[in-house]
Amino acid sequence: MVHCKLEGTDEMLLTKECDYGIRIIRALSDGKKRTVEAICQAEQIPLQYSYKILKKLERAGFLQSYRGRDGGYRLVKPTGDFSLYDVIIAVEKNLFVTGCLQEGQICLLNAADAPCAVHKEFMSVQEVLIDALRAKTFENVMKTHS
Repeated sequence: MVHCKLEGTDEMLLTKECDYGIRIIRALSDGKKRTVEAICQAEQIPLQYSYKILKKLERAGFLQSYRGRDGGYRLVKPTGDFSLYDVIIAVEKNLFVTGCLQEGQICLLNAADAPCAVHKEFMSVQEVLIDALRAKTFENVMKTHS
């Protein structure tokens, strides 16, 4: 199997944080306010991960937090206004099929004088992936799979 050899990069298509961010949005997609504990229990998310991800989603304008005894989180963006891609980028900022597609990343197997045979294909897959994640709103995804 041909694989890019990168210097100092963790390679992963979707991180756990992205997965958990999507699950958090799913848990809140009915518009109801929920506690962190209720979200984590419903979506099987470890509590220690949730606060960081909830803060990222709040900063990106997806959620509103409520403090106090009746605190929790509520989705403030209608699910028809954003896609899976939007949620992923709110949590992770970048999405790459493989680390060698990152701008400025040095791939030891994709030198100018000896280009990697699959790099161009990875770029095509990257474009298809992003287009597919942007193609449907979160609302469409929830309706398709309910």
